[in-house]
Amino acid sequence: MNDTLSLRDRIRRSTGARFAVVLLLGIALGAGAVWLVTDRSSAESETEHHESDLPAGTVEIPETAQRNASVEMARVTRTRLPATLEVTGIVAPDESRVAHVRPLARGVVERINVTLGSRVTAGQPLLTYDNVELGQLVGEFLSERAALRQAETDREVKRTSLSRAEALIKIEAIAQQELDVRRAEFRNAEAAVASAQARASKIEEQLHRFGLSDADIRALSPEADEAPHRAASHSVLRAPFAGVVTKFDVARGEVVETDKELFTIADMSSVWVLADVYEKDLSKIRRDGAVSVKVDAYPDRTFTGRITYVSDLIDPTTRSAKVRCVVENRDGALKLDMFAKVTLASADEREALVVPEDAIQQIDNQSIVFAQQTPTRFERRDVQIGLRSGRLVEIVGGLDEGQTIVGRGSFYLKTALLRERIGDEH
Repeated sequence: MNDTLSLRDRIRRSTGARFAVVLLLGIALGAGAVWLVTDRSSAESETEHHESDLPAGTVEIPETAQRNASVEMARVTRTRLPATLEVTGIVAPDESRVAHVRPLARGVVERINVTLGSRVTAGQPLLTYDNVELGQLVGEFLSERAALRQAETDREVKRTSLSRAEALIKIEAIAQQELDVRRAEFRNAEAAVASAQARASKIEEQLHRFGLSDADIRALSPEADEAPHRAASHSVLRAPFAGVVTKFDVARGEVVETDKELFTIADMSSVWVLADVYEKDLSKIRRDGAVSVKVDAYPDRTFTGRITYVSDLIDPTTRSAKVRCVVENRDGALKLDMFAKVTLASADEREALVVPEDAIQQIDNQSIVFAQQTPTRFERRDVQIGLRSGRLVEIVGGLDEGQTIVGRGSFYLKTALLRERIGDEH
């Protein structure tokens, strides 16, 4: 009995000990898990806090990410550039990119699709008019088609008559003179068909010049209803290329002639800036020299271009000549007749701060670069640019000589900065 109780006590004590060990292990593991979660959350919180501490306009790019994006550093250096000449000018259309649209024939305007200032694409309908000359041509074409069909029918009759005569001559049922008459009639019928075909083809070419397609012409038939014939006399004036309607001189119901200019369309992706240069300064500039342009509407933006022409005429009143500069204007910011402040490259040289053109980015129409603060931290710097010389861009404000900036790969930092801005907005 005592032995049995002792055995039970030993089992109970052993079980209790094992339970205590398991319980202690569970508590320890739980505490460890809590510590791990707490530590990880603390680290993440610390990282988020670190990122949120970045000043506005600053991005953090790890060195590994820089290598993957082929980000390279550059320095703001000083070099010799052409000296500059400050003049004024006016924005004008590039005359090689201007279309003066007139009707192809006299007609009555039925529908107008655009107005002054409208932006149009190549081939876009400008207006529809009832083309009087085209209507007459359609009538002539239908008449010639009917005459051609009649001539073809007559030719087949003459062909049948000739075949019968050739059969009869073999059995001496008709005289040779009769066969000769039938042959002459068939030749005349063939000539009539050829003549009718030539007249119809000539009118068909004129219809093509008015914009009718082969399918449109095939749809014309003397037996068809009059509705397609009336529709065929309607002509559509289309935009020859993409641009802006800068002149508009037409009204619905107006009778227009071929000598009247209805629209002027200008491709504004590239414009002229006509600068006034005094006679005494003409020797300082050169054709193909660099140009920078500023307008009051965009005081923080600089447009760049090239001198393409220096006028041979001097204004007797102002003693100045017009200098034509071609300036890129892909977003259409420059408007016709805007007053411009023009900086022309001179034949002389001067010292200037420059950066690689790869370093320049645009955000909200502002030229920027990224200045390096630490190996992984970069700050946006707004800059004012001047002339371009090869792959170098002049910096006239915003940077100092010797500063380290991002050259190649700056677009990657611009993307990161914009992504950060979007995140802040949300």
